[in-house]
Amino acid sequence: MDQKHHREHLVKILQNAYSGELAAAYAYRGHWKSLKDAAEIDRIKQIEDEEWLHRKKVGRLLESLSARPLKRKEARMWLIGRAVGIACHMIGRFLPMYFAGRLETANVEEYASAASHAGELGLVEFESELRVMAAVEKEHEIFFMSVVANHRLLPVMRAIFKWGPVAASKARKAESDLTPY
Repeated sequence: MDQKHHREHLVKILQNAYSGELAAAYAYRGHWKSLKDAAEIDRIKQIEDEEWLHRKKVGRLLESLSARPLKRKEARMWLIGRAVGIACHMIGRFLPMYFAGRLETANVEEYASAASHAGELGLVEFESELRVMAAVEKEHEIFFMSVVANHRLLPVMRAIFKWGPVAASKARKAESDLTPY
């Protein structure tokens, strides 16, 4: 891939991540408000804050690449985030925890891919920052994985959606691959 393609891929990933962080932050806000356990509430509030921080950082990266968020994607992700946040009050505890963990897996991969493109472009500072964000997203995934690990519905969900604690050895390997320098 040449420099132009790496830049195009990086911008596209960052645009998706920027809007995805909006949806995630609003979904987590609804999620923690639906819970009763103080420790889970505190951790998910912290995760929400980290999603807002990632959005700010990704916005800065986009700006430095002379790129902008996509307005339609922003509107769509705002709506999705709000809807998921509301749904958390109606569907119980397990499903939001499970799907949050599964989503975080995708976020890890997204930031790792962005870091790779940044590295190919010689954007060492971007690459480092994106790897740190991937590592934080991995922490989120591990938290959600630990919350659902012993739930009775996990085997069914894991069979359907291919995510869950059975993948722990893969998660540990991916985590070691993402450790910031």
